[in-house]
Amino acid sequence: MSEIETFARIAFEPECITVPIAALLPVRPPRPSVKASHKYQQIRTSVIEVGLVEPPVVARIEGNPKNFLLLDGHVRVEILKDLDRTEVECLVSTDDEAFTFNKRISRLSAVQEHAMIRKAIARGVSSEKIARALSLHVNSVRRKANLLDGISHEVVSMLKDTMCPMAVFEILKRMKPLRQIEATELMIAANNYTAAYATALLAGTPSNELAGEKKSKKVRGVTPEAMAKMEKELARLQESMAEIHETYGKDHLQLTVVRGYLAKLLGNPRIVRYLLQHRPEYLEQFQAIADAASFADQAA
Repeated sequence: MSEIETFARIAFEPECITVPIAALLPVRPPRPSVKASHKYQQIRTSVIEVGLVEPPVVARIEGNPKNFLLLDGHVRVEILKDLDRTEVECLVSTDDEAFTFNKRISRLSAVQEHAMIRKAIARGVSSEKIARALSLHVNSVRRKANLLDGISHEVVSMLKDTMCPMAVFEILKRMKPLRQIEATELMIAANNYTAAYATALLAGTPSNELAGEKKSKKVRGVTPEAMAKMEKELARLQESMAEIHETYGKDHLQLTVVRGYLAKLLGNPRIVRYLLQHRPEYLEQFQAIADAASFADQAA
């Protein structure tokens, strides 16, 4: 047996087991307020329509073969109790600690949710059934299914893992593909994926870069003169960002070298004494650069 095999062990038993719900001992019972939440109702509807997608996780109790520790799935088990179920199929963990379960929740992005719904529809699941399973209005499901119609493939690739509201994609659809890519790059650079920011980018988009919109854009509270100024400012901003992207790596490397050099320089007491006597303003700036944890902190 290799060294890796000596220390590694499986995290779960290979087969699921059916356990009486009454035999489950919860590690942390859900608060009473949980049942009043919208999320609880969504999970409940999903269990009714689809069944348990993910089995609860339990651990065996040494010396007590009749009961099991419930490590993960407390809400699902509560829902099964409400539905008068007496048994549940569980995944058995070989460790009885509950810290690692659900500590990092992976939420679906709008693009991933769209792909999931389209895949379900392609397999013959009706929009109505998906709506019932997700506790959504059927129009919301159709809206999610058609989310990327008219969106550039490059934009989809850039936003596939981003928590971006559906409204942003609907705003991007009003732009031509190249402008969609430019607007997406601006959102990524600003780390701002709100519908309000996307609307501002739409307002600053020249009319000839809009998709199917021949009339000039009208935004409430914004005069045509202000709109023209906004478009010019946005064009300048895009040029500046392009220049920064081209030189960022080189500039950052140079600044890192300079920072290291200054830190070494200030380690010499004679140099520090000279600067303190003759150029105190230089010494203050040199120390700030050398002591900065990063250049982002220095800029801040």
